[in-house]
Amino acid sequence: MTKVIFLPHEELCPEGAVLEVEPGTNLIEAALDNDIHIEHACEMSCACTTCHVYIREGFDSLEESTETEDDMLDKAWGLEPDSRLSCQVVVGDEDLVVEIPRYTINMVSENH
Repeated sequence: MTKVIFLPHEELCPEGAVLEVEPGTNLIEAALDNDIHIEHACEMSCACTTCHVYIREGFDSLEESTETEDDMLDKAWGLEPDSRLSCQVVVGDEDLVVEIPRYTINMVSENH
């Protein structure tokens, strides 16, 4: 099992969280399965940036991003070198530390 550590996020995960997931698990699905409700306006099809996250530790252990993901990330709020779309991240064998950005560029949020 791989450990995925979510850093505290004021709204989505105030206490932070530590998940144990099987390698090969999609990052956003692991979060959603554990009540960390990362936005995913495009239903996880790599067509928006609402599931943007920062991989603070373990970034180099992940598969490289695709050209489509890179094109979408160019539109993300607060883009950093360790940014990824959580719908495109497949957890490997190395533990990850994930930070959810404070904002997304989602103009419509059905939960607010």
